[in-house]
Amino acid sequence: MTPTPENCLEVQQLITSFETEQGLLRAVDHVSFKVPTGKTVGIVGESGCGKSVTAMSIVRLLPQPAGKILGGHVWFKGRDLVHASDREMQQVRGGEIGVIFQEPMAALNPLHRIGRQVSEVFRIHQKLSKKDAWAAATEMLELVRIPAPDKRMMDYPHHLSGGMRQRVGIAIALACRPSLLIADEPTTALDVTVQAQILDLMARLQAEMGMSTILITHDLGVIAETCDEVVVMYAGRVVEQASAEELFANPRHAYTRGLLRSIPTLETPSKSILNTIPGLVASLADYAHGCRFCQRMGRTSRFSRERPKFGEISPGHWAELCPECVALD
Repeated sequence: MTPTPENCLEVQQLITSFETEQGLLRAVDHVSFKVPTGKTVGIVGESGCGKSVTAMSIVRLLPQPAGKILGGHVWFKGRDLVHASDREMQQVRGGEIGVIFQEPMAALNPLHRIGRQVSEVFRIHQKLSKKDAWAAATEMLELVRIPAPDKRMMDYPHHLSGGMRQRVGIAIALACRPSLLIADEPTTALDVTVQAQILDLMARLQAEMGMSTILITHDLGVIAETCDEVVVMYAGRVVEQASAEELFANPRHAYTRGLLRSIPTLETPSKSILNTIPGLVASLADYAHGCRFCQRMGRTSRFSRERPKFGEISPGHWAELCPECVALD
């Protein structure tokens, strides 16, 4: 199956595993989705569901030697990144695909000034001189609305607040104006006001640059505000996929409905007990072959042993078709 031109990225049947003391454990299990050109696709789910592993598989930044891509395709600009050479991937990462990592303090090198870290991208990917790269880096800090960018260029990461460090991470990711941005929980450690500023900034830069975005988060509020399409993951698999409007208006999978019910609303009484999804996510070594949400809920049926098909419920709305979990009416 070859990629279609209207999509910036197509992930097809991706399988990612890790070598452990318990053997080879599958963290991403036949995951497929598309990122339309110029659109934002949100990947949502609980911690440990495989969102970040999927993203790091796309850009081949899995922990080595434990992480392995065992199957599938990642089509980007006519190339299958799964089979690209290390040299090709060095050009793709940072150049054609930008990545905003989950923790801005960990993503920045504490031993180097901000200016050196941002300008390095221009020196590696655009072969600019040291002087020109420094000037381009200063412009990027100004673009992401960091005040006094000339002064900030000389600062170390610990001199900046969490919001400012995240803006530096965005500047590094967007320095070469990539076709695709992967943002791995870019607002997790930030307060609500700064989170809103970062999301507005990303939306503005996406519109200006015409790039596509994969936004990874566990926050459905962020998904509703920023995304065009939504991919819901559970236990290493995609359990539901639809446009953001359709998913929030008509969630079909029990896991998706559980996530939505867990969000407090303005009508939620003060000090009331919030809804939670019963049960616990199985450990990686104990994942069932069949429906993994049924495994969590303790249900036994044919689909607790046999993997349900992933099918289209209505135009553009797909789900893992376990009859115990999916409302088909």
